[in-house]
Order: sequence, then C-alpha cells, then structure tokens
Amino acid sequence: MDERKLALFLADFDHQIFQVEKIYGLLEDRANSLNSDHISSETVDSIGYWLHNLFSAFEDLFKIVAAFWENSVGKDGNYHKSLISRMVLNIEGVRPALISEKTFSHLDELRGFRHVFRHAYSYGLDDERVLYLLRKILKEKALVLKEHQSFREKIIGALK
Repeated sequence: MDERKLALFLADFDHQIFQVEKIYGLLEDRANSLNSDHISSETVDSIGYWLHNLFSAFEDLFKIVAAFWENSVGKDGNYHKSLISRMVLNIEGVRPALISEKTFSHLDELRGFRHVFRHAYSYGLDDERVLYLLRKILKEKALVLKEHQSFREKIIGALK
C-alpha cells in the first residue's frame, strides 16, 4: 500500500473524527443547558439541527472510508442506508468493519431522524423525540468513538 495515500486517508479520517467530536461537544452543551421546566421550540430546533449535522458528519466519514478502500456504493434511492450498512462489513483482505451492528442500529436511527429533519419544515419537530434521541446519542458516544479508534488502530496494525 502506498504510504502517502494511507497517510492522507488517516489525516482525512482524523479530521472528520474531529468534526464529529466537535458536534458531540455542541450537543453536550445543549443537553447541559436544558431547563426541564421549559424547553423552547428554538432549543428543540437547535438540537435537531445539530443531530442532523452529527449524522452528516458520520456520513462524510463513511464516504472517506468507502472511497479510499474502493468499496463505494452507488447513488440509488437507498444510498444513505447502503453507505452506513457497508461500514458494518469486514471486507476480507481489504479493510475491517468500521462499526458494529449495535452502532449501526444507533446511527441508522440518527439517519432516519436526519431524513425527517430535512423534510419536516412544514410540520415542526416532535420535542419528546428530539430530546430522547439527544439523550440516546450522548449515551452511546463513547462506544461509537471507541469503534472508530479501534478501526484506525487495526488499519495501522495491519501495516506493521
């Protein structure tokens, strides 16, 4: 494997993980500032926006992985689901799985929310659903980030 190309992949990968962690930080800030007595629609909209952005950041990471390891997916109607599904696969002789089935389920729920967020402009967001997803996303943060770090370590370990 070309070491320069791998170095570029790892730099892109690390940069995108940094973006993901930054968004998690913003979501943690929103969660910490919630007042259970009254949560405004503006706060819910803001949380929804950052949940949307979190999945978009993960999807950008998945695109980086798929493009580098030459296992890209087509742009059909199921593109978003196909891309995340591909990240669960351990592709023998190519790359290890990026995420587990558990993380897939977690991120797929976030993918579904992003779809609703993008198309709910005339309906508004369900406050309870947004807050539930916020709590769930933050609860699973450590697992998700650990899996991404493990993937990185496996890639580097395979080269030694």
